[in-house]
Amino acid sequence: MNTWFIIGIVALVLGVIVSNILLLRSSTKFNLPPNYRAPEKEHDDTDDSASSAFTKTSEDNNDKSKTS
Repeated sequence: MNTWFIIGIVALVLGVIVSNILLLRSSTKFNLPPNYRAPEKEHDDTDDSASSAFTKTSEDNNDKSKTS
């Protein structure tokens, strides 16, 4: 590869990293209004259904072992 191409990519990556750091530094100076409320998160049932499916499976296995 061309040396200038590699230098350009490295400079671009460093520029993105430095700009993100500067953005974080400036965002800490931002004050929220006193009446600001965080948005409510929607309840996600995927975690609960996965754990309940595991519970049902283990209960089914226990029932089968008792009947045998």
